[in-house]
Amino acid sequence: MATATPTSSTSTSNNTNDSKKRTNEDVIDNISLTKSSNNSLSINSPNEKNTINPKEINSAMRKKMKNAVSSVVGPRSAYAFFLKEHKDNIAKQFSNISKSEHRKLIPKVWNQLTSEERQKYQDKADLDKIRYTQEVDLKIIMEQNAAANIANAAAHAEKDDNPNKQIVNTNINHKISGPIAPNKPIGIAKNLVTNKYIFPKFTKDDTLNARMFLKFYGSRKFLDSYLPEELNSLYLYFLIRLLGFELKDNELTKSIYKAVQDEDVKVESSLIFVNIDDPLSKKQTIRLIKDLQRAINKVLSSRLRIVTFSTIDNFVTRLHSAKNIIILTGAGVSTSLGIPDFRSSEGFYSRVKYLGLNDPQDVFNYELFKKEPSIFYSIANMILPPENVYSPLHSFIKMLSDKGKLLRNYTQNIDNLESYAHIPADKLVHCHGSFASATCVTCDWKVSGSKIFKNIRNVELPICPNCYKERVKMMKLYNPYVNGSADINVNNKKFTSAEIETISNIKSYGVLKPDITFFGEPLPERFFQCLMADMHKCDLLICIGTSLKVAPVSDIVNMIPAQVPQVLINRDPVRHADFDLSLLGFCDDIAGLVTNRCGWKFNHKDWEKLSNGKYDISEQERGVYSVKRENN
Repeated sequence: MATATPTSSTSTSNNTNDSKKRTNEDVIDNISLTKSSNNSLSINSPNEKNTINPKEINSAMRKKMKNAVSSVVGPRSAYAFFLKEHKDNIAKQFSNISKSEHRKLIPKVWNQLTSEERQKYQDKADLDKIRYTQEVDLKIIMEQNAAANIANAAAHAEKDDNPNKQIVNTNINHKISGPIAPNKPIGIAKNLVTNKYIFPKFTKDDTLNARMFLKFYGSRKFLDSYLPEELNSLYLYFLIRLLGFELKDNELTKSIYKAVQDEDVKVESSLIFVNIDDPLSKKQTIRLIKDLQRAINKVLSSRLRIVTFSTIDNFVTRLHSAKNIIILTGAGVSTSLGIPDFRSSEGFYSRVKYLGLNDPQDVFNYELFKKEPSIFYSIANMILPPENVYSPLHSFIKMLSDKGKLLRNYTQNIDNLESYAHIPADKLVHCHGSFASATCVTCDWKVSGSKIFKNIRNVELPICPNCYKERVKMMKLYNPYVNGSADINVNNKKFTSAEIETISNIKSYGVLKPDITFFGEPLPERFFQCLMADMHKCDLLICIGTSLKVAPVSDIVNMIPAQVPQVLINRDPVRHADFDLSLLGFCDDIAGLVTNRCGWKFNHKDWEKLSNGKYDISEQERGVYSVKRENN
């Protein structure tokens, strides 16, 4: 079979780049400033109504956006990564030939690689393509925000000229501003009387500005602007907090707060801001440097909010126009049915503390399951899903599917309730598996999950019928190691390594395990296949009932192109993600409210109660709303 030459590969890559640039120019050409009926300026994004002809757009703004996009380094091909890695090595290895012969030799080496050997370079190319797309999207968002600032300034200038004029555009009523450089670096003082350090106070707006400044100007300018030339480790800690993060190391946090003055203590006049000694050890300082690097990387990899998408009306409008919605669901979509979530104070993990595990999450540890499957099956009945029931939220997702708007529902839930709501299987991705099926850990025999429900309710181990006889035989043969009277680690010299492995995991021999992804197991291949195809098609992301704590599913929010609106529907805010709109309350209530606002309805026994209910909606901050349904 003929092998494609690197030349054609490079050509394909260039064509892809050209196509991508044309696509981005199309996006830019469709972003415009328009004048609304009340003469206030607003910004229209691609595919929204009332977009004027691109020729009417301010040419300077369009040129600026095109220049911003063209400044992004294009994605590199797999061959380009191979060339970068091996060019110098090949030149040294064949130093006796000319440069022109080198150029001919490298493609030959590339063509001799197997598909497996090429795959690592293709993986790098795929990641670089994602990097390119995200950087282009970020540039576009930055310019959209700049355009919104112009609109905001123009509208308020017009209001200053005419004080009686009412600005009704909700996007303009909010103050929108770009990142502002600090007037001076952070100043941490030391009180010579108490010998304690004093941190400057900061607000949530300061945190948002610092994060935006970091993303806009990069880490070097960010550090140069915020940190003084003379500093100690406390500045690193303060910067971590300013970016919106807290340390996970409790001992380090305690050490810091022993040296910091309580905010309630009256500040003395005897303060110094220079020549301040460092209260932390070198080891603690190194830890803070690493934590600050993680915080910076987290901010740089996250997205910026879309300033023109921050209200429920924006959400309703996008629901009507969207055709490829990705919905990411967590345990919160099923709690109304009595199924516990996992991480709340009354959630599943708090209920299994009596097991005495080092970490409650170990009930889903695959290595522990192989050694002691009875631990999981002693609590599996607590998370066994009810049959033939589903929540209004599941009906909301089914409705979007019926309207041809659902691209995919990525669910972290293992209860498989989506099947009862008749959400199409091809629209579903069970990120962490589900109770829908079970597999023998020994022979891989697969069975419907419902076949082991009786065992789970009776707190029994479900045994594979194909392995039953052999299990009985082996349990009898290795009984001393099963009942604990003998230790395999003491007598392991008389066994082969394979026998030691079998004896160590003898209790799980022939046990049927629900096809739930335990810690230590890879996620289903379908998750990665669908995500790679879906993330560039998505035109609206809705995250529902999830705290986004478990990777890699939690990384989806940062993989979706930055210009795609992101909405959170959850009981509590998710602080580590920048959603454009957060609707906080019970998921079922919010689903009913939004569906009603759209003029739609979904098929569920609670629909009338939800659609006729009165809702108390209060804006906590820009883009964050509390939604409560009054009890009728």
